[in-house]
Amino acid sequence: MRSLYSLVLLLMVSSLSMAQTHNVYEISFDNAVHHEATVKAHFTGLENKVLELRMSRTSPGRYALHEFAKNVYHVKATDSRGNNLQVTRPNPYQWDVSGHDGTVIVTYTLYGNRGDGTYTQVDETHAHLNIPATFMYAPRLALRPIKVTFNVREDLNWKVATQLKQLDKNTYYAPNLHYFMDSPTEISNYSIREFTEESNGKTYNIRFILHHKGSDADFDTYVDKVKNIVAQEKAVFGELPDYDFGTYTFLGCYLANVSGDGMEHRNSTILTDVEGLAEGGMENNIGTVSHEYFHAWNVERIRPLALEPFDYTSANMSGELWFAEGFTSYYTNLILCRAGVITREAYVEGLAGSLNYVWNSPALKYFNPIEMSYQAPFVDAARSVDPVNWTNTFVSYYSYGSVLGLALDLSLRNQKKNLTLDGYMQLMWKKFGKNEIPYTVKDLENTLTEYAGEDFASTFFTQYIYQSNMPDYKVLMNTAGVIFEKAKPSTPYLGAYVKSNDSKMKVVTNPHQQSPLYKAGVENGDYILSIGEHVLSDTTNISDILKEHEINSTVTVVYERGGERKETIMQMESDPAYKTTLIELQGKKLSKAQKETREDWLEAK
Repeated sequence: MRSLYSLVLLLMVSSLSMAQTHNVYEISFDNAVHHEATVKAHFTGLENKVLELRMSRTSPGRYALHEFAKNVYHVKATDSRGNNLQVTRPNPYQWDVSGHDGTVIVTYTLYGNRGDGTYTQVDETHAHLNIPATFMYAPRLALRPIKVTFNVREDLNWKVATQLKQLDKNTYYAPNLHYFMDSPTEISNYSIREFTEESNGKTYNIRFILHHKGSDADFDTYVDKVKNIVAQEKAVFGELPDYDFGTYTFLGCYLANVSGDGMEHRNSTILTDVEGLAEGGMENNIGTVSHEYFHAWNVERIRPLALEPFDYTSANMSGELWFAEGFTSYYTNLILCRAGVITREAYVEGLAGSLNYVWNSPALKYFNPIEMSYQAPFVDAARSVDPVNWTNTFVSYYSYGSVLGLALDLSLRNQKKNLTLDGYMQLMWKKFGKNEIPYTVKDLENTLTEYAGEDFASTFFTQYIYQSNMPDYKVLMNTAGVIFEKAKPSTPYLGAYVKSNDSKMKVVTNPHQQSPLYKAGVENGDYILSIGEHVLSDTTNISDILKEHEINSTVTVVYERGGERKETIMQMESDPAYKTTLIELQGKKLSKAQKETREDWLEAK
């Protein structure tokens, strides 16, 4: 469906004429205090006597099921003369309307009270609308243009912000169903900042909409950082995407009643968090800005074939998320460094988090990056009540792809041929993204072959994508003057998180396979009563106790499971965590080659 954008947008003027049949929506918020909206939809020019209407089961940018139909009720349908029509439910997500005269007018009540990138929230602060979670759609009419009117609460000074094309004050247009579904909308008394960015002889308008309680000065400071991020991400690809309608919109909502999230869309992104700019959001939310804006290239236009067309009826699975999400995650903090938002020292030290998570995960023996990507329908904000063993079987494709992006970048730079990950991303953009040609894993490999040679590409994909081997980060990072070494080689560790619960210390995660607790037979949910001579309480610092013991020594652990006391022997092992440090901070001299590599890697473009 995404391939229809160019044709549809070229015909936009004619599509807006009254001669063309539109699906028309209207939404009102009279009962916002109780999180309800009233939706009315008009479908005309119908030939089939049964109109199938559905609520989506998923949402663009998400890969799992979310079952939006559960918040829809009080559904009624009439024909053009106001006659009531029969509505039946063939499945939980569908309403069939029969006996119409070519027109169906359906109304329903929607409940929404989660403000993030997936769901809808309606209250007296705003109407935060994710379109698939808000509007029914007619699958057979997916190519029709859409008009939607947002009946804003003028008593609350609400205004509309969206990537949809504005037709009138509060009426907006989408060229087809997919663009409509991909267009989140923030309706509130928001603040706005705008700036322009040039690309290929065109001037694009970049808007930042922010619903918050902070000061104008904080917002201005924040947008200055955003400008630098936009410029540095543009430099990675050499140009901006050709945004539809000439505008890109950041839709920010930093309020206590929302949930932290970020979600990319074709010409916009949703950014939500409970922290305002003055309460830590200035530093903590800017990374989400960097990540989501990078998606305007990588995933929105450089797009996996597996996600085309996007399926609103089932989970969307892709084996390329290690690249689409993971490489985007690699660039998230790298861009912040290049843009001067964080220091080089902070960036380098921050690399250790993802490296430790991936490097030390037992899950690598079960799945490679492609197969980890296949797990998205189960983990991407999905909900389940039965326990899972992800501690030992799953590594996030965000983090996995991020550390592979780091390895590929440094490996390319070590080729001594002026090769970089930036250059590879530019080639992917030119071959696939700019003309919106969906890609496969094999296309990623072939493009790397074209960029860096067959031997290099074959080795990287064979070792690290088709298999789950780990690159030699110690050698790679040394080329840029970064030391990768054990953080606490003489300190023992447990291999699971333990925290206070009912005045005792409870194991609250599955122990890592082959960790000390795992081999000792202690399990998630057990209470550790004592380690050696130390009786544990809710105020015990377990790290201090562990430091008293030598590596490879053994200690008796008493624990409780199901009310029964048990005893086991645990052998102390070295904490496997690594740290990443700039070489000069350890009193070592940076070589000329290391300095050149680092400068080209981290400097502003």
